[in-house]
Amino acid sequence: MRTLGVLILSAVLAAPALADDAQIRKVIEEKLGGVKVEGIQRAPLGLYEVRFRSGDGVRIVYTDATASYIILGKIYDTKTDKDLTEERTRKLNAISFSSLPLDQAVKVQRGNGKRVVAMFSDPYCPYCRRFEQNLQQIDDITIYVFMFPVIKPDLADHSKAVWCASDRSKAWLDLALRGQPPASKASCDSPVEKNLELGHRLGVNSTPTLFLANGERVAGALSASDLKQMLDQVASSK
Repeated sequence: MRTLGVLILSAVLAAPALADDAQIRKVIEEKLGGVKVEGIQRAPLGLYEVRFRSGDGVRIVYTDATASYIILGKIYDTKTDKDLTEERTRKLNAISFSSLPLDQAVKVQRGNGKRVVAMFSDPYCPYCRRFEQNLQQIDDITIYVFMFPVIKPDLADHSKAVWCASDRSKAWLDLALRGQPPASKASCDSPVEKNLELGHRLGVNSTPTLFLANGERVAGALSASDLKQMLDQVASSK
């Protein structure tokens, strides 16, 4: 953190009024292994945000106006308690929520279901199981679960059997939350293979991965309070 602070301070003090876009592109693409810079714009602290695409979507690094320094880290606003880099990355990687094939997802609803989220989840992912526990603390929610069995592919039939169950929501919670595989077999056509293809197209490379109703992507097992705050913010912004 001390080194990062020195780099930020040096960049702020040295930054000219205008960025040398050509120089920034040249240095960033060379130093970061041949990435293709998609955009450059001003960021807080007199820095410049540099955007490029990787296998898991758009990523951000920061630099000064002449690319003398590259900062691999996050900018956190202490006044608002917001991770500005994470917020920005979520917006850059947003999709159209309406484009998601929700008919391929298990629908879990509690209460009036006004809080809406789509989730790529693996029932044998420890973080997913922990997140399922957090989800139980949120009421009035609709969760579209795209079953994404990548941790133990040999147990993908358990996810397929969930789809074939008479009560998919209960079968999913029994498997993902309680560790109880369905008693019935995978005896019907399921969208699990389509979900795997969809996840790869969307760059889902970790579970759980969420898509909020505004299309923003969030990876990782959030706390119940953090997720509730995000869902309420999206709902209030509509």
